[in-house]
Amino acid sequence: MGKHNQNSHRITLLDTTLRDGGQTAGISFSAEDKQRIAERLAEFGMDYIEGGWPGASPKDDHFFELVRPREWQKSRLVAFGSTARPGGPPSRDSGLKKLLASGADVACIFGKAWDLHVERALGISLEENLKLVHDSIVYLKRHFSEVLFDAEHFFDGYKAHQEYAVQVLDAAAGADALVLCDTNGGNLPFTISRVVADIVIRFPDTVVGIHAHNDSELAVANSLAAVDAGAKHVQGTINGIGERCGNANLTSIIPNLVMKMGVDCGIGEDELAGLKALSDFVNEMANRLPWRHQPFVGLNAFAHKGGVHVSAVRKLARLYEHLPPELVGNRQRITVSDQSGRSNVLVMAAKAGFGIKLDEKDPAVAELVKQVKKLEDHGFAFEGAEASFHLMLLKAKKKFRHFFELKGFRVIDEKRRHDETPLAEATVMVRVGEKMAHTASLGNGPVNAMDRALRAALKDFYPTLKDLRLIDYKVRVLTTQKATEAGVRVLIESTDGQRKWGTVGVSTNIIDASYQALVDAIEYKLLLDKVSPPA
Repeated sequence: MGKHNQNSHRITLLDTTLRDGGQTAGISFSAEDKQRIAERLAEFGMDYIEGGWPGASPKDDHFFELVRPREWQKSRLVAFGSTARPGGPPSRDSGLKKLLASGADVACIFGKAWDLHVERALGISLEENLKLVHDSIVYLKRHFSEVLFDAEHFFDGYKAHQEYAVQVLDAAAGADALVLCDTNGGNLPFTISRVVADIVIRFPDTVVGIHAHNDSELAVANSLAAVDAGAKHVQGTINGIGERCGNANLTSIIPNLVMKMGVDCGIGEDELAGLKALSDFVNEMANRLPWRHQPFVGLNAFAHKGGVHVSAVRKLARLYEHLPPELVGNRQRITVSDQSGRSNVLVMAAKAGFGIKLDEKDPAVAELVKQVKKLEDHGFAFEGAEASFHLMLLKAKKKFRHFFELKGFRVIDEKRRHDETPLAEATVMVRVGEKMAHTASLGNGPVNAMDRALRAALKDFYPTLKDLRLIDYKVRVLTTQKATEAGVRVLIESTDGQRKWGTVGVSTNIIDASYQALVDAIEYKLLLDKVSPPA
């Protein structure tokens, strides 16, 4: 049994998505983005929300101004900074003064705990570094009710010069928490556990924390090992975003703490059920596609593809699921593929709605399994295209009529000079009942032009299509051996503002594959809206 059960003092969580997470390559939060994320983190119940480094950029300064009127019930806003610079007292240090002026509830500063960094990066003596750490903490404690100290590079410093690394913590002992940082992300769980246990014994009256990076893909494991060894404060980010390989992923740490280790971290059942929604929101703010296989909150975290697995989870979900997905706001997902059996089709049919009822003896089931395997052999994939599968299911049951008939489409893509943007134009002719529609549209590419032309042709017949928009478009080359002659698979994700669905198309012609997926997206939307097709 781990040491985490030997003390009733609960674990506190610090989210640094807005600071460390904002340093992720390819992610740039605006001040308004940061404000919205902060509000969601506060609603979730995070103990500390690290907003940024006052004075580091106008964006961070603007963020702290935006959140001044906050009325958070539980969360405390943290301003991040460094110890005072060498050469003067903390009272005259501009960085520390900006922490005071930020309006934050808590200050968190970092200091060097590795002698190599002190002498080579800072270029000062080991004694001077200790004085900077001590004096900075003392100064901030006069102005803040709570001060946290991040001991940067602590584990590497402990290996290289254990006595000095501990002296740095002694110098910062006036802080409310001593946070041990695996800044380079290179340490292993057993090392983290051993060192944290030693520090907990040395500083029995101070909260010891952990701040782990994921360069060895061990940030979550290292954080949990630290808690097991006695750490009472954990820092990380939502979805593990952060510099280089990222920070410790709180969306994995939190459910492991609560449901696997039985640790109180202030997150109850209601908050935990909002974990996936929080993960999705941060991805949206970061303009980042979610990792579908992310543990706990990913689309495929509780997805079942193999027929044996599906047959088992239909009887008892925990045969192939480590916890009920609803606890973290996720859901079980049954996919269909070339490994599918009757169980997959039956489960997918039950979730499809539209009044479809199947049993194992229904001949449509065997036909669907055969059809899925044949189509996937040609490159189709229904794992991210449930809508296309549902349409195929309706067709197999003779319960589907097309909403329009294509009479022809033509796409022209023209580029006249090397440095000129291409022009794309699409012409579409469709029949709806007895009426014909013939339209042309321009687009910023052939697929966009065709999408616009198709919708323009149908808008008068089906007004609800005005709400339809594409939110993701992926093209996958099915084989690299045929080069530009290869077939492609197009996956499209669509929404009408309330619902999302995926569709698929496959062809050696990318325009044709896109057309297939677009038509499925349109017809599925009309089915959801309960629109009647023409007689």
